[in-house]
Amino acid sequence: MATVLAAPALKKSALDEFMSLAADVLPGEAVTALLLSVNGFLVLAAYYVIRPLRSAFLLPVHVALPGGGELNGAVLTSYLGAILATLFLIIVPIYGAFASKVNRIRLINSLTLFFISNLFIFYFLGRAGLAPVVLGISFLLWTGIFNLMVVAQFWSFANDLYTVDQGKRLFAIVGFGYTFGAVIGSLIASELIPRFHELPMMLISAGMLLVYLALTNLVHAREKDRGRDAKTRRQVDQPLGREGGFQLVLGQRYLLLIGLLTLAAQLANTGGNYLRDATLARVAHETVVTGTAGGLTEGQIVGTFIAGMDFWQNIIVVAIQFFLVSRVFKYLGVGGALFVLPTIALGGYGAFAVFPALAVIRVSQISVNATDYSLQNTVRRALFLPTSREAKYKALQAVETFFWRAGDMLAAATTFIVVQMLGLGVRSYAMVVLGFVAVWILIAVGLSRENSRLTAEAEAAVPAA
Repeated sequence: MATVLAAPALKKSALDEFMSLAADVLPGEAVTALLLSVNGFLVLAAYYVIRPLRSAFLLPVHVALPGGGELNGAVLTSYLGAILATLFLIIVPIYGAFASKVNRIRLINSLTLFFISNLFIFYFLGRAGLAPVVLGISFLLWTGIFNLMVVAQFWSFANDLYTVDQGKRLFAIVGFGYTFGAVIGSLIASELIPRFHELPMMLISAGMLLVYLALTNLVHAREKDRGRDAKTRRQVDQPLGREGGFQLVLGQRYLLLIGLLTLAAQLANTGGNYLRDATLARVAHETVVTGTAGGLTEGQIVGTFIAGMDFWQNIIVVAIQFFLVSRVFKYLGVGGALFVLPTIALGGYGAFAVFPALAVIRVSQISVNATDYSLQNTVRRALFLPTSREAKYKALQAVETFFWRAGDMLAAATTFIVVQMLGLGVRSYAMVVLGFVAVWILIAVGLSRENSRLTAEAEAAVPAA
């Protein structure tokens, strides 16, 4: 009987071995995963470099109202959040229509170059002395659109590159660079703004985006003819279908559940931030009034407290993203990972409702935000792995823009009703937030079941190697 020799198994490179510390990396997968991680770093660092400019331009602004009175920058900021949600009702269909006319790489190049050109326009308008109120309002609206659309498109590209199995294993690595970009971008801004003022940050951000775009084209060229079946490879150079983002979300139960989950999670998380801010403001005021502040002002107490929270939060974010995300995906799956953050939120806000102390909400918010910015961010994007290419680009944009901002709008309305109209305190508000978390968990139950079904179908459809 003839002996059949098995083909030699591919060996892992040194880079494959190193990246395996964070996830199950198969031979030959590390290079693209690393490039995508660097790209995630660049896109979020580019945003965080200019993020402080929103407040720098708008907070000093005061707009006089007819008949007396005025709107200050802080009030304008809250109102502009509602305007952003409305704008996305227009922007998402326009994006979907354009995506139906061009292929993947042209879509990415066009959107990114559009935002890069905008940064140069804002830079020169600022140098030319554009009225502060016009600059402040327009830049805040623009950054709200830029942040959500460019980040969503980055994850659309990653979803399009990977199969369901690859995404579950490698998104942890991609997300690590993405998460670390926020840390470094914030550090760059804090160091350079005092030296060079605000406007040059726009040029630094534009430079980062140009490098990001070059790497995206490199990854596209490297991966479009590798692996997958011939039909999938041909689709890369074809425009997407005609259905728009909202049509896809409203027409498919799974996508609608993703949108509702995003909205409910944003409602709960924004409510948690209010609990922190309200409790911190009360404690800072009482500390100054009682003379136990050690000469610090309320603003200094608040700033120091938030900075300390951000420090520990960012450390935990990086640790979770690098060491835990891939393990959670491996043992719980994407569907099981959906329950990690709401379980933490339920425990944290429940403890605060019983004992509404600053120390309790501090631990709660560090835990919630660190998990949100690491595991939950990756889970939200991994939910699109078993969907169509149209859903990965168009529906993901609709969810990450409109549903996200709609959560902010509803959170603001909740605060107005509970605090302003009913005059209830933080303990009552915590009970409302717990209600949002309960809804979040119910949605996660249905979404987890749908994800398991679609994942099994997608994996069964992958041709054998």
